[in-house]
Amino acid sequence: MSKKKKTTLRVQSDNWIDPLDFKAEFPHPERPFEVDIGSGKGRFLAARSGEFAETNFLGIERQLLRVNTSGRRCERAGRENVRLFRMEGYYAISYLMPSDYVANYYFFFPDPWPKDRHQGNRLFNEPFMNALHRTLQAEGCLYVATDHLPYFDEIHELLRNDVRFEEIEAFTPNDEERTDFELIFSHKQIGRCSFRKRKERRDGVVE
Repeated sequence: MSKKKKTTLRVQSDNWIDPLDFKAEFPHPERPFEVDIGSGKGRFLAARSGEFAETNFLGIERQLLRVNTSGRRCERAGRENVRLFRMEGYYAISYLMPSDYVANYYFFFPDPWPKDRHQGNRLFNEPFMNALHRTLQAEGCLYVATDHLPYFDEIHELLRNDVRFEEIEAFTPNDEERTDFELIFSHKQIGRCSFRKRKERRDGVVE
């Protein structure tokens, strides 16, 4: 039995300490740059990148099988504006993403770690909020969706209480953009929220 082909869209690096210039991996690095955290099998990436061909998309996913699956899906669709990076999302954003760099982040169905003893593994916490604020460009946005409503309430409260962000209308994907996880959990209520990074004046005060 032959092995499945690896994706050619994967970002490779030998440096796991300093920020990486992800934009340099694209044919047109000057274009807007958006990041899908936990990109899974790439259903959202393939659809969104086709709809917005003038935007560069990076999918961050820690499972190699999913990285290769989503990469092949985007290759078949001819998505030159997609790249995949195999890494845990928290580390990628906190340590490898440059400052004032990302136009928009997508967080769809992050692992809720439902057991009480595992909740410290959840993606969203105060240090992660600092990393998101640092790496987002002015007026950049965060789009969140999850079927785990207690986790949604936790994320929503964390964002709503952070004065550096303002709530905007929740992002709702079209049918083609719905992730594999959303299709699986379509029978459940899904919590959605979106927030925008506030502008800062030159004196550092949030407007």
